[in-house]
Amino acid sequence: MKIPTEPIGSIPRPSRLITAVQAFEQGRSSREQLDAEYQAALQDTIRRLEATGSPVLTDGEQTKPSFATYPLQGLPNLVREGVTVRFADGHVRQLPRLVSGPFRYKTYAGSYLKAAQAYTERPLKQAVISASLLSLLYPEEDIPGYSREEFLEDLIREAVKDIRTCLDQGAYRVQIDFTEGRLSLKLDPSGRLLEDFISLNDRVLRHFSPEQRARIGIHTCPGGDQDATHSADVDYAGLLPALFRLEAGNFYIQLASEKDRLRVLRLIREYRQPNQTVFVGVIDPINPRVETPEEVRDRVLEAAEFIPPERLGTTDDCGFAPFGDDTSTAREVAFKKIRARVEGTKMAAGKL
Repeated sequence: MKIPTEPIGSIPRPSRLITAVQAFEQGRSSREQLDAEYQAALQDTIRRLEATGSPVLTDGEQTKPSFATYPLQGLPNLVREGVTVRFADGHVRQLPRLVSGPFRYKTYAGSYLKAAQAYTERPLKQAVISASLLSLLYPEEDIPGYSREEFLEDLIREAVKDIRTCLDQGAYRVQIDFTEGRLSLKLDPSGRLLEDFISLNDRVLRHFSPEQRARIGIHTCPGGDQDATHSADVDYAGLLPALFRLEAGNFYIQLASEKDRLRVLRLIREYRQPNQTVFVGVIDPINPRVETPEEVRDRVLEAAEFIPPERLGTTDDCGFAPFGDDTSTAREVAFKKIRARVEGTKMAAGKL
């Protein structure tokens, strides 16, 4: 039998690209020079992903500032001082804050997909940010003349359009990044914030047909940035029952770096709906050690004890560099890990 395997999304950017971005931001190079480096990195990433044998590719998020903020760059109605997310090592990432309406995306993910399709004939998946994370742009106090409910209506419309641009562009899969799901239980242990997040994402998914939702997936992990996470200490038992209520066809679940994988697999077995395929994480992007194909094989066979093989896939726990300036993981290491995932998944399929 075949077991599908897919990357989550981001690949560490070449050092040359990171330097080029810094030079452009400091006014030392032109937009044309930066765009040339973006295209070179994109082409190289796709070529090297193909070389791993990966049956499904991504653009590696080479031209995104981050997995979370790509729709926002250049919007005039945002300021820097927004919600902060603290990681276990103490470093912080900060979202911008909306100061006026209406809310519109500046960039849609379909444009990244279109650029990548110029370099490969293989299936391409596209990651998009969740409506729930972008809901944090709205401040606690109301914006005069632009209510929270007006904002949420605009946000849902834009999130739907973001996904639709990818489906219409021929994406093999559209992956909604929902890394804030587990974090929400840290911010609000009562679970009310998580329920708000689930409700928002459900409102987005309702705009798509069952056939379209079969091409849509939800990714959850405890964050991964500069070799640190923001919510690995949050129990999956609080998230998974709500997560599997979402009417998506595919779920990408961080598992390789979990301390008790069997417990999480039991939860997946209990709450997964019959028509939902689960891609379990078999690669830990934060750990610099490259997993062997045999390790991957054994993790797949372990998961197959809890998930029907026809509803089982493999993936990486998280993207390797969700933020454009993250240099904590070597680019070479990322491609080696992906190759191990591809080869180990094939070995497990042979056993099954």
